[in-house]
Amino acid sequence: MSGSLTEEEVRDALDAPDLHGWHNEDGKIVRHYRFPTFMEAIAFINRLAEKAEEANHHPHLFNHFHQVQVALHTLSEGVTHKDLALAREIESVALLD
Repeated sequence: MSGSLTEEEVRDALDAPDLHGWHNEDGKIVRHYRFPTFMEAIAFINRLAEKAEEANHHPHLFNHFHQVQVALHTLSEGVTHKDLALAREIESVALLD
């Protein structure tokens, strides 16, 4: 399933409990994660990378010490169902308390 989602559809999707912490920012869905250590942040990036590769959909990542920012959008379409699905997969490997 692809195709651009409306702002309202994105907002409604991000209100779901399984996407807690994600927000819409400049045409992307974005989440900031904080981990106790640098190595835990890198381990998260590695788990996330496996899910992204399986989905053939690759997020924008920014790592600074123990923080990771993830941004998702489909280049030609904006935010799509594919982005929301990958966000849910990323949440499944975040391992946050």
